[in-house]
Amino acid sequence: MQQGQPMVIMGDDAQRVKDKDAQEYNISAARGVAEAVRSTLGPKGMDKMLVDSMGDVTITNDGVTILQTMDIDNPTAEMIVEVAETQEDEAGDGTTSAVAIAGELLKNAEDLLEQDIHPTAVIKGFNLASEYAREQVDELATEIDAEDTATLKSVAETSMTGKGAELEKEVLADLIVRAIQGVTVEADDGSHVVDLANLNIETRTGRSASESRLVSGAVIDKDPVHDDMPTDFEDANVLLLNDAIEVEEADVDTAVNVESPDQLQRFLDQEEEQLREKVDQIVESGADVVFCQKGIDDLAQHYLAKEGILAVRRTKKSDMTFLKNVLDSVIVTDIDSLSSEDVAPGTVQRDTAEELFHVEGPDAHGATLLLYGSTEHVVDELERGVNDAIDVVATTVSDGRTLPGGGAIEVELARRLRDYADSVSGREQLAVEAFADSLELIPRVLAENAGLDSIDLLVDLRAAHDAGDENAGLNVFSGEVEDTFDAGVVETAHAKEQAIASAAEAANLVLKIDDIISAGDLSTSGGDDEGGAPGGGMGGMGGMGGAM
Repeated sequence: MQQGQPMVIMGDDAQRVKDKDAQEYNISAARGVAEAVRSTLGPKGMDKMLVDSMGDVTITNDGVTILQTMDIDNPTAEMIVEVAETQEDEAGDGTTSAVAIAGELLKNAEDLLEQDIHPTAVIKGFNLASEYAREQVDELATEIDAEDTATLKSVAETSMTGKGAELEKEVLADLIVRAIQGVTVEADDGSHVVDLANLNIETRTGRSASESRLVSGAVIDKDPVHDDMPTDFEDANVLLLNDAIEVEEADVDTAVNVESPDQLQRFLDQEEEQLREKVDQIVESGADVVFCQKGIDDLAQHYLAKEGILAVRRTKKSDMTFLKNVLDSVIVTDIDSLSSEDVAPGTVQRDTAEELFHVEGPDAHGATLLLYGSTEHVVDELERGVNDAIDVVATTVSDGRTLPGGGAIEVELARRLRDYADSVSGREQLAVEAFADSLELIPRVLAENAGLDSIDLLVDLRAAHDAGDENAGLNVFSGEVEDTFDAGVVETAHAKEQAIASAAEAANLVLKIDDIISAGDLSTSGGDDEGGAPGGGMGGMGGMGGAM
């Protein structure tokens, strides 16, 4: 106060939410994100249709894809999206589980806060529970060998179940496991390293997913730039070029006055000479095949065809990088510096029926998983499911630990956490028990999404685990409790550990906030939309209601 007048330290547009209001605001926003993806969890999970501002449609039940595509405009909600992104980066799958657990932790934390338990006590209890749960995951995990094909297939099939790849999951699981084993090397210390840089995915429409296949080397979906070029080479020298085979243009705008036809002809002759020199340099390097990331002039195409050189232009950057691995080659960025050392030996074959090039290196580095789907939407969702399965199988090979699925591990962890809570003193004990309750969300949601009675099934699951059946999980197809590991419902331990850690850390981060100060409305886009005020609950999550 100055002379009886209040001191104004914030602008007119600024907003501030404090204490309990801030906690309610943050928890409401975070739970809104979690509830948006809960219905997609499990084999019976539903899909979401997401339409972006350009009208492009995405149909998926992949958690991270949904959250990244949604128009989320709330800082707290975006923190929960980061949980899904971290889970995807670190484990490849389990994004929906991680986000759902984070939302349930915050829901149960809110109940504790209403009982006047301080957020610090809740955070400490969650940290204790998270650490103990991850220790128990390691204890419960089953070690497998990198050559255990049957278990690895089960891991792949479990990951794909409930996604677009489920219909042909047996065929795809076999391809995925063979692909992963093909790019796995054993390190000096006996561990296994999966080099996913040597595995590529190419998608095609118009055929059934059951016709998908694994191809040695790279598959390039491009055509020759000239009809007279050869297309098959048993023993070729391949050049990877990231430089245009075109006339070099001036960096600044220029105007040239031509006074006679002879002058114009000299300009044209000079351009032709430039192109001829570029082609001659390629010929002198000994290259038989050129994959160019940039453009190739029509005249240069003619010269290359006369020299018997196959050229492909506008090759995708990702394909160029993969070809570099397949051929153990380099990507040349300047034709003027090109030499014979820059070309690599390889085999190039044209599949005329598919209109694809197959490229192999002498040591068969790399492989391509050729996926088929009936339509673009189908093949896009198929690719997402296969990508998740590839990441999960790769993690399983390198980590070597697996767990039973179907909610079995969550119920067992919850049981052990409740026993552990008895040894925790103070109010943290209640937070540990709340953590245990939160983990049981997974089997409850699995049952709900399958149209089953979640309460009865959770009671049956608890009874089975109390009787010592650590692998007892839910079979959502039969509605029965059974040993899910023996039934082939297998998950990777690393993904479960990561989901628990990410969910706990995100929940604690939200709970630790007791004051929100915003220069404008509480949104991340800085737009003029109303609804950012704390009274709105979800704040500025503008696109969620419409998208869902």
